[in-house]
Amino acid sequence: MLSSFSLHEFEAADFDALHELDLACYPPGISYSRRTLKWFLALRGAECLVAKNEENRTEVLGFIIAECDGASGHIITLDVAPGTRRSGVGTALLNEMERRLAARGVSRVELETATTNEAGVAFWQHHGYRTHGVIPRYYLGRLDAFAMAKNLTNEAN
Repeated sequence: MLSSFSLHEFEAADFDALHELDLACYPPGISYSRRTLKWFLALRGAECLVAKNEENRTEVLGFIIAECDGASGHIITLDVAPGTRRSGVGTALLNEMERRLAARGVSRVELETATTNEAGVAFWQHHGYRTHGVIPRYYLGRLDAFAMAKNLTNEAN
């Protein structure tokens, strides 16, 4: 059982743990290569938050990467360690990222998630994201994705 965690800004020393976690969260071909993950982290307007175990500060429990350009935001990925899911880590990461995006002037956040990822779709819907389309063959050239979005309000600040 998870006792407590805290959120931190991404630091270069976190990279290997983030990459390992992404490999644990997604199947080959959907998980990011080291190169792709580095590219997302370096995007102009990108921000990454990391959740770490308070008792073992080297243990990464989850992370979120988002980017923004003006009033538009995009969640690139939200990864939570399989044994840590449903403990509040994902919600804490998402809430803090939405708060930060809203503070930067973002009014709408978009994301993609596999149509077959029932738990993921339910998570996003629970947090106010709504489907506005399907992207055919988005993953691996064969798996469809839902395009989802949420309008941020001043309450997120």
